[in-house]
Amino acid sequence: MALLDVFLHTLDVTLPVFAMVFLGIALKRIGWINAHFISTASMLVFKATMPTLLFLSIIKADLDMIQPDLIGYFLGYSTLSFFLAWGWALWRCPVEERGVFTQGAFRGNCGIVGLALAASMYGNYGLSLGGIMAGAIIVIYNILSAIVLAIYSPSIQSDIGSILRNLARNPLILCVLLAIPVAYWQVPLPSWLMTSGEYFGSMSLPLALICIGGTLSIRSVKAGSRLAIDASLWKTVWLPALGVLGALMLGYRDAALGTLFLFLASPTAAVSFVMAKAANANTRLAANIIVVSTFSCMLTVSLGIFLLTLSGLI
Repeated sequence: MALLDVFLHTLDVTLPVFAMVFLGIALKRIGWINAHFISTASMLVFKATMPTLLFLSIIKADLDMIQPDLIGYFLGYSTLSFFLAWGWALWRCPVEERGVFTQGAFRGNCGIVGLALAASMYGNYGLSLGGIMAGAIIVIYNILSAIVLAIYSPSIQSDIGSILRNLARNPLILCVLLAIPVAYWQVPLPSWLMTSGEYFGSMSLPLALICIGGTLSIRSVKAGSRLAIDASLWKTVWLPALGVLGALMLGYRDAALGTLFLFLASPTAAVSFVMAKAANANTRLAANIIVVSTFSCMLTVSLGIFLLTLSGLI
């Protein structure tokens, strides 16, 4: 593939996703959307449209094409990345900031940005594989984040019971658990229900990306602290690079490697702010990590796709 073709392919994957983020910034600036809209729309995406999208993408997928070993590697490496980030925090961060730093450095926005990029690059395959990966990683993200925040929290509110209750009620996890047996036994659903579900679920990614853009602030990027920049570098550069290197050594290539990279390179999840606030941790640092990592991943994801495609690995 010629260099120009690789560059244009990279833009075809990343621009549709990040254009929605910039659209959210613009709409917020001109006053067409506000904090109330963003809150309501985000709740709609999380509780209804995104679960619908994941459910339909899984039941329409060929489960034989989905590699359990790849999902296992993703979950295992994500757990390892938690301990790597925590180890760095022990060395470089003040005690009171270690929980927020660790969570921000390893917890990715897989359910929105990672899934949108996978869908943009690989279509239904990316949605199907990405949906299962997103549903599975939510469990690990919630448990590990709650643990590290509780350790450094001045008022621990992240007990095991609360974690388990939140996981049991998480719509993304529930829809994946429901979709897998439906897909495995090929349970037929009425065509009108499938069509209506597709209309409803198709709102998820553009609406969620616009909401992300509406919450971002250029001012926060300029005022980002050293810790926020360090955590963002871990999330968007060092951890994806190490994860892809390990996957290459295990023989992963093509769509499997590409989807893995897109999930590992996703920016810090917005829900990390909510969990930091619940633990009475440094919410300003949590917010800065989200903003800095989101803007920086626009460059790092594009560069990563360009290099992996140019080298013929994806």
